[in-house]
Amino acid sequence: MAGKYETSADVANLDLAPIGNGRIAALVNTRGRIVWWCFPRLDSDPVFSRLLAGDEEKGFCDVVLHGHATSSAQYVRNTAIVETVLEDASGNAVRITDFAPRFLRYERAFHPAQIIRRIEPLRGLPRVTIRLRPTFNYGQPAEGMAVGSNHIRYSGGADVLRVTTDAPLSYIAHETPFALTHPMTLILGADEPLEASVDSVAREFLERTRSYWLAWVRGLGIPLEWQAAIIRAAITLKLCHFEETGAIIAAHTTSIPEAPGTQRNWDYRFCWLRDAYFVISALNRLGATQTMEGYLNYITTIAVDIEPPLQPVYGIIHNQPLDERIASDLAGFRGMGPVRIGNQAAEQAQHDAYGSVILGASHMFIDERLPGMGDVALFRRLEPLGHQARRLYLEPDSGPWEYRGRKRIHTHSATMCWVACDRLARLAGLLALDDRAGYWRGQADKIRSEILERAWSSKWGALAGALDHDDLDASALLVAELGLLSAGDERYRRTVDVIGKELNRNGFIMRYTADDDFGAPETAFLVCRFWYADALASVGERAKARDIFTDVLSRANSFGILSEDIHPASGELWGNIPQTYCMAGIINTGMKLSRSWEDAWAAG
Repeated sequence: MAGKYETSADVANLDLAPIGNGRIAALVNTRGRIVWWCFPRLDSDPVFSRLLAGDEEKGFCDVVLHGHATSSAQYVRNTAIVETVLEDASGNAVRITDFAPRFLRYERAFHPAQIIRRIEPLRGLPRVTIRLRPTFNYGQPAEGMAVGSNHIRYSGGADVLRVTTDAPLSYIAHETPFALTHPMTLILGADEPLEASVDSVAREFLERTRSYWLAWVRGLGIPLEWQAAIIRAAITLKLCHFEETGAIIAAHTTSIPEAPGTQRNWDYRFCWLRDAYFVISALNRLGATQTMEGYLNYITTIAVDIEPPLQPVYGIIHNQPLDERIASDLAGFRGMGPVRIGNQAAEQAQHDAYGSVILGASHMFIDERLPGMGDVALFRRLEPLGHQARRLYLEPDSGPWEYRGRKRIHTHSATMCWVACDRLARLAGLLALDDRAGYWRGQADKIRSEILERAWSSKWGALAGALDHDDLDASALLVAELGLLSAGDERYRRTVDVIGKELNRNGFIMRYTADDDFGAPETAFLVCRFWYADALASVGERAKARDIFTDVLSRANSFGILSEDIHPASGELWGNIPQTYCMAGIINTGMKLSRSWEDAWAAG
């Protein structure tokens, strides 16, 4: 899919392509500019921070084609490799290939904190300038630049960025234009010498990385319809996976505002426990068992290593603090600050965490593909989380949308506490622990009755977003999928109908419409539209659900990527990108709505 926007390279927008390898990830725009790269980990200081630098020309790597006229960018099919073609007014053209190496080497995964750029003349004699302007300490220009025999070292933060290249070092150091007569390569990464020539390493790594992604995609179980979109979502989900610990982050970025001119700017480079169910469901449906296993290991590590109460969000190394602070040297996306590092949500009470962990860990008891199945010992380690859920289900919390200025007994939080007890009852039954099954079933039934009585709004004739309140909330769409109500229950059907009407803004489903800490929300949370499509399908409105799903796919950027939010009037994407919730939504909803493979050659 080629880039559809002809925007200036210095205007921030979300038409971005993620590249990565399970250790690092970067974002490339349609002009071949790397505008975001946290180095040397997914949650690190961004050495390329142009995305959040406002009007300042810092924190990027690009190739300027003099006399530039047009550009196009696309993924190499079924890979995380991006190719950008720049052409000038005279027909001279250059191709830029960007990727992060990943493949098997010495019988283990090789995925260094490294990006490789191949710059090749396609037609004529293009005249280019290679520009490298890294930042350190969240937006500060490099303090030092040391030119070696075939590399440049940039310093200024905790880590040194080394660029090893066969391009003329002096031209890079002074940003001097030159004629591109043959392919050149930049290898950006740790301050380590290269084992062989730049060209041979780049060509080998490119081919092996391409082969890796093609093989990985061949192993996926995908539906008949929407295959390209689901494959892209699967690759993107994998790019959010920090393989060393198994964590899957919510997005690669921090502080892309949820709406224009708002301070709803959050750091999403962490792992939210509530994402577990949706992510594991997506990976399970795809058959991506190794990625799922790594994520399950991360979730169960938290379950067994951490004494309750649980945080709603953890770092990719789960015991590291997430204290929130402001990056004063970055002006923000289009100058819309602040830029936040860390996330205060880690300090909040969000009671859905307990059910999220137990729901995720439940896969270990039922999925025979996993090498290590859940057992009685793991069940015993999960029970304390159930006891916390039992105690907290009627305690006010910040809810799934992480309100900072109010607390209520949120329907979703209480439902997830019910999920914790319900799944423990089921797991105990699987393990033939009859006394524990009876105990947890009793607790679950009690919680369910209380929720259904107090969350019902007589004003709307539907489930509300909090017990004893009338404000509607899209998270109520999940109660059938979670099992609190059946899809055939009239109370659920009524809830779907009311939410579809009252929270609808130009075809998009808002999370809620009541004022919050920052006033009335302006943009729609895209995953809510997936939830609505799922809900419609479950109550028999499959055709309408398919129409909605197809429309959501059309809202992705030119690379097939969704961010967190969309403006219901302009259709512009907002919020952090790529949004794990949304990419998992493409997979989960697509799988549910697709025609079967048997239908491919059916008559008519």
